[in-house]
Amino acid sequence: MPDSASFVSQTEPFRRELLAHRYRMLGSVHDAEDLVQETYLRAWRSYGGFEGRSSVRTWLYQIATNACLTALVKHSRRMLPSGLGSPSTDPSSAAAPAGADVCWLQPIPDSMVVPADDPAAIVARREDLRLALVASLQYLPARQRAVLVLRDVLAFPAAEVAAMLGITAASVKSLLQRARGRLLELGLVAEDLPEPTSPRARALLDQYIAAFENADADALERLLLADATLEATPLRTWYRGRETCVPFLRNHVLGVPGDWRMLPASANGQPAAVCFTRDGDGAYQPYGVCLLTIKGEGISRVVSFGDPDLVGAFGHGA
Repeated sequence: MPDSASFVSQTEPFRRELLAHRYRMLGSVHDAEDLVQETYLRAWRSYGGFEGRSSVRTWLYQIATNACLTALVKHSRRMLPSGLGSPSTDPSSAAAPAGADVCWLQPIPDSMVVPADDPAAIVARREDLRLALVASLQYLPARQRAVLVLRDVLAFPAAEVAAMLGITAASVKSLLQRARGRLLELGLVAEDLPEPTSPRARALLDQYIAAFENADADALERLLLADATLEATPLRTWYRGRETCVPFLRNHVLGVPGDWRMLPASANGQPAAVCFTRDGDGAYQPYGVCLLTIKGEGISRVVSFGDPDLVGAFGHGA
């Protein structure tokens, strides 16, 4: 029987970073949580045979990554509306819902994956979980995604990655080159975004929340940059440009003052708001989570995730 105290002491310090790894691979906070539990169950079952030929961390990542590859056979890609087609130019028409076959990308709360006591690690982890990066990873085949994350994000040596995946070091090199090439095709570049706790980011988040709660479209217009984009799952329609985004919000989303309540949060290393809408009886019901991308002195992107189950992940109970 494995020594439970020894197992916990050796494996528990990696739980938070394993959750972040699962999330990068799967794009779903719920799936990531479930598979972290599965990783620890598998590790416990095989702990008695662990011979220490690799570090405990490497061994756990091997279990976690291969479980992700198995899960990705069923759901290989999670989407944002901007990945389904071109932006709409008609803010007067109602946005169209996507079909049930679309699996949506989800945000992840910083509190679940960002260490609380290491400033350098906090910044690095937030950068590695930016929504744009996680969304771009979804375009990669599963093995390319795994190799890119293990090599470029987590900095595992090629030989260790090869051993984890049961392939050759030459295959790791080839998969990594193809993954990097694909991300270049997608135009992914490092984003110089402010920390969600910075005064500028927090001020813009507070102003965005106030504008929504007051149904103030003019205030939103002042906050959004001219080329801002707006997308909201589970709708496949999305918008680009302040002149399109603001009329859509005014006509179809804002309602009247008091229809929305929002609580400040942070997710994917970005300022976020946990959202509630007022029902016909005047009670507030969970709606989902909204992420802001801050650039310069304004908001360049708003991604709203209309999924009430996400509210619980942010500690507010659905």
